[in-house]
Amino acid sequence: MEREKPNFDILGRIDRERLARGWSEYTLAENSGLTQSTLSTWRRRNLQPNVTSIEKICHGLGITLSQFFEEDTAIHHLTEEQKSLLTTWDRLSPSQRTAILDLIQAFLPE
Repeated sequence: MEREKPNFDILGRIDRERLARGWSEYTLAENSGLTQSTLSTWRRRNLQPNVTSIEKICHGLGITLSQFFEEDTAIHHLTEEQKSLLTTWDRLSPSQRTAILDLIQAFLPE
């Protein structure tokens, strides 16, 4: 029995998330703990990464597996300002996100 190909474009989603952040393939590899050659081999050979690799990608992107696999329409209930903030947030590296969160926490009363 032949396995059915998934309907979800995993490699396309990885590229969309990477490009939305303005990241190179190298930057994604660095943030995910994978090698750039692994990422380029997936694309070049149209290979599907395993779940462990997808989890590493998600960690590098700062999203959950659930967020990775949800449809783009999931944030339609947000205001334009919130969408803009999230879009900008997605483009930040993990260290930049940490710095921003620290800055926000400094504004909040204890």
